[in-house]
Amino acid sequence: MQPVLTRTSWSRQPVPLPSSDLLITDPRFYALAIPALLVTGISKGGFASGGGNLAVPAMALLVPAPQAAAITLPVLCLMDLAGLRAWWGRWNRHEMGIIIPGGILGILFGALAFGAMTDRMTKMMVGVITLAFLARSLWLARRGAAAEPARPSRWRGGFWSAVSGFTSTIAHAGGPPLAVYLYPLRLERAQLAATTVVFFGTVNYIKLVPYAALGEFRLANLLTSLVLLPLAPIGVRLGVWLQRRISDKVFYRLIYSLLAITGVKLVWDGLGL
Repeated sequence: MQPVLTRTSWSRQPVPLPSSDLLITDPRFYALAIPALLVTGISKGGFASGGGNLAVPAMALLVPAPQAAAITLPVLCLMDLAGLRAWWGRWNRHEMGIIIPGGILGILFGALAFGAMTDRMTKMMVGVITLAFLARSLWLARRGAAAEPARPSRWRGGFWSAVSGFTSTIAHAGGPPLAVYLYPLRLERAQLAATTVVFFGTVNYIKLVPYAALGEFRLANLLTSLVLLPLAPIGVRLGVWLQRRISDKVFYRLIYSLLAITGVKLVWDGLGL
């Protein structure tokens, strides 16, 4: 049995798990990874899109966060193909022109910081952004201002998409920062889902380059990803099905609730509690 290890620059110490020479074999890992990836696939299918990727936080309970991110990325890429097929051509072209360049810039900075920024620092940053966004939304709702859609902004969109690209590169946690910009626009539901799916599809495939350059695609990680790949189309199809059957009011309540849960969990983990 060989322990599964990763770089030690992250604050969390590597946790040895039962494994073969080729992949993780500990059933506890799969008990966490399977439901988390199904929920992530549902988000990729357009339901509560941008609410947060639960796979890395769940896997990171048993393996170091960089290894969890490396295992998750190939599965996300397959989910993106299924999501693109479901939502092709329905995205907001104007917003895509704003957020894609910002996302690419964020990936570049994320690749540079990947070995230097600790797991807890990343989680704290994303969690604080998420909770601040929700607090602002509730404050506007109390003033009766939430019904008025925000105006598109190249500066806001570029900034938040860059933050999203950065946090997505570090821990696949780009959903909440992108939501800070996209949700207040109150796009039509299918357009919001398609825009989010295409953005993260583009970001995830670009991320393959720095992940490979950083040596994260070791054979054990790739084969563990292969075991989890069948979850990708199942989760995405569930997300498409749910998105088409839930009302607008319930839809936005659910995605904000999911963001609240994600934000609290990330801050909790960032504080090391």
